[in-house]
Amino acid sequence: MRHISSLANGVALGSAGLVMMSVLSGCSSQEQQQPQNRYLVIEQQANGKYVVVEEMPTEGPNRAIIREKDENGNTVERFMNEDEMKLLAQQEYQKVQEGTSETLSSGEGSAGMGLAGTILAVAAGSLLGNMIGNALMNNKNFASKSSSVNKSAYSRSAAAKASSTSSKKSFFGGSTSSTSKTSTYGG
Repeated sequence: MRHISSLANGVALGSAGLVMMSVLSGCSSQEQQQPQNRYLVIEQQANGKYVVVEEMPTEGPNRAIIREKDENGNTVERFMNEDEMKLLAQQEYQKVQEGTSETLSSGEGSAGMGLAGTILAVAAGSLLGNMIGNALMNNKNFASKSSSVNKSAYSRSAAAKASSTSSKKSFFGGSTSSTSKTSTYGG
C-alpha cells in the first residue's frame, strides 16, 4: 500500500510540475512575441556614420542618447524621444520601399550608417511594428547592415542566446544530442 501511495504522490507532483512548466513557457513565449522597447546610446564615428554602443531593454518608451562631435571636436550628447525616433525610422523605411536606403546596400565597407538608418536597423520592430521589422530582417543586405551598426554587449548577448535556443532542448533544459559509445567489458 505504501508503494501505491508514494507512486500517486509522485504522479501528482510530476503533473503539477508539468502544469507549472507549461504556464511558465507560455508566459515567456508571449513576452518574446511582443516588440521590446529599447534604450539606446548611439555614437557618431570619425567617418560621420553612427553605431549603437549601448542598448538596453526598457519598460518605458523607446529613447536614445545621441553622441556627436561638435565643430570644436567636443563630444555632445542629446536626447531623442520615441516620437523623434519613429519619425526618422518612418522616413528611412520610406527610402527602403523606394530602394534608396543605405540599409539595403550590400557594401561591406566601413561600419555604421546614417542616424535614421541606424535607428531603423536596431529598433524597427519596436518603433514600426513586428511585421515591418520581420520583413526588413528577411532582407539579407538589411540584416547584414543591421548587425554591423550594433556594437552593444546586449546585442551580442541576444544573438548568442538566439543561436543557442535554436538547438533542440529536452524538457528539463539539457540538449538532446545522441552519441554512440562502445565499450568493452573485461578486457
